Amino acid sequence: MDERTLHTVLRAVTRAERILIVTGAGLSADSGLPTYRGLGGLYNGLTEEGLPIEAALSGPTLRRDPALCWKYLAELGRACRRAAPNAAHHAIAELQRRKPGCWVLTQNIDGFHRRAGSPVERLIEIHGDLEPLRCQGCGAPGGDWDALLDAPLPPRCGVCGDVIRPPVVLFEERLPEAALETLYREMQVGFELAISIGTTASFPYIVEPVLQVERAGGLTVEINPGVTALSGQVDIRMEGRALDIMSQLLGHTLSD
Repeated sequence: MDERTLHTVLRAVTRAERILIVTGAGLSADSGLPTYRGLGGLYNGLTEEGLPIEAALSGPTLRRDPALCWKYLAELGRACRRAAPNAAHHAIAELQRRKPGCWVLTQNIDGFHRRAGSPVERLIEIHGDLEPLRCQGCGAPGGDWDALLDAPLPPRCGVCGDVIRPPVVLFEERLPEAALETLYREMQVGFELAISIGTTASFPYIVEPVLQVERAGGLTVEINPGVTALSGQVDIRMEGRALDIMSQLLGHTLSD
């Protein structure tokens, strides 16, 4: 990593009070979770059924063919249960502990930010989470993942018989209103620094917050091993694995 670039970002992180950290699947790749797209993408092709993953993991498929949708939800659940937050998640959580104006906007549904200690009140999980499981019909608790993964799929509610699901945002479903309201509110307050980590930046609601920081005169940084939709628009691009760069970057900052 270029030392001048590292020093510039270190100085910005140290000085900034309001920081927005945007994270994607690349951050959890170093925990052993495959990314959905990009380098090492799990779903760059079609599913076994010949469908794009966007079709298999969609709200309409959950309603029409819950067994098919749950086949891939279970894959995600098993992968997340086997893995754990890595040093980058913990470094971000520590930065949030030291800087009350540091927020995380994440596309990840693995819950690793919370498990690493990121405060829930400054964590925007824009695509939801894998827990808690609930019946989509009556809202009754759906048990835990360990029991569910050992049972036939799709899991059914013991109260009304409808399908149990996690509170994730499937394709063709609306983003959670509470998360959007929180994001819009904090963007109105503004951020001095935005750091995009491990995301291909495929969605407008991920790209726009970063660009808004730049338009307001703040510094924008991208950490990613590959080129993304943001790469040509940020002030600083740091090419490499999230774990390597975040450990070096925040390790220096937190030791200052």
